[in-house]
Amino acid sequence: MTNETPAVVAEGLRKRYGRNPALDGFDLSVPAGTIFGLLGPNGAGKTTAVRILATLLRFDAGQARVAGYDVARQPEQVRHAIGLTGQYAAVDELLTGRQNLVLFGRLRHLPGRAARRRADELLEQFRLTDAADRSVGGYSGGMRRRLDLAASLMMTPRVLFLDEPTTGLDPRSRNGLWAAVRSLVADGTTVLLTTQYLDEADQLADRISVVDAGRVVAEGTPAELKARIGADRIELVLRSAAQLPTAAGVVERITGGPVTIDAEIRQLSAPVVDRVAVLADVMRALRDAAVAVEDVTLRRPTLDEAFLWLTRREPARRTEVAA
Repeated sequence: MTNETPAVVAEGLRKRYGRNPALDGFDLSVPAGTIFGLLGPNGAGKTTAVRILATLLRFDAGQARVAGYDVARQPEQVRHAIGLTGQYAAVDELLTGRQNLVLFGRLRHLPGRAARRRADELLEQFRLTDAADRSVGGYSGGMRRRLDLAASLMMTPRVLFLDEPTTGLDPRSRNGLWAAVRSLVADGTTVLLTTQYLDEADQLADRISVVDAGRVVAEGTPAELKARIGADRIELVLRSAAQLPTAAGVVERITGGPVTIDAEIRQLSAPVVDRVAVLADVMRALRDAAVAVEDVTLRRPTLDEAFLWLTRREPARRTEVAA
């Protein structure tokens, strides 16, 4: 598998539970050596897709390849090439951290000495050396998630599936996991990440697919997806609501775009293109018009806003944002 060959490919995947479609023509192409995010509402099909690609679940129609292997016809080869960290830590609370890792290594047919050596490397990498010989039952949530991720890396997978890996973690633990994921990709691992934390996808993912009702409805970089909902905006809060009409006229003349007014909080906003130049022009013109400004913000669209916009209706056809 070369860097030009996608690490993960899915074409027209379909999966039903009774009469309910979980995947309904799901398509995906994940470039090798990248972090690829899957976003979607609860029940959109993200976890089903991951379970299928990880050979844990059969699909009804379509085809899929992971690390160059056919998921349906070569499941053993796929399993040897991947790692998987699910939504809940899959470690034994009665064993120590070190014992858990050695156990996972032995299950992957590593000799005892090699398993212990690899366990020591991962314990150091994930900052668990001091707790290595303590029972996992006494670990914090963040420590368990780090240990779970370490366990999935005993064989350094070519493709790593992370299914909502930071659910329930505090910000410090999440940042630690993010750093570990970036390090893996720098060493050549491809990561497919599902998450409900949009800031996580924004921080980590090179590209993102938005999934709704079992199919991909949009794909692009985080910046491209955010650009789908419009330009940057200038937001102004005035000292007096009585000056809103005057300020709106000034802002509309300079930006050329529609102005939105919220009289209750004395705020108006408008889309802008050349954000820095527009900000200077607006503030100068408002000063000349004797409009008192209490606060001003230049704001780019967020991935949260893009996600809500892209999943606000039933999906029609997939939209790919050109790179």
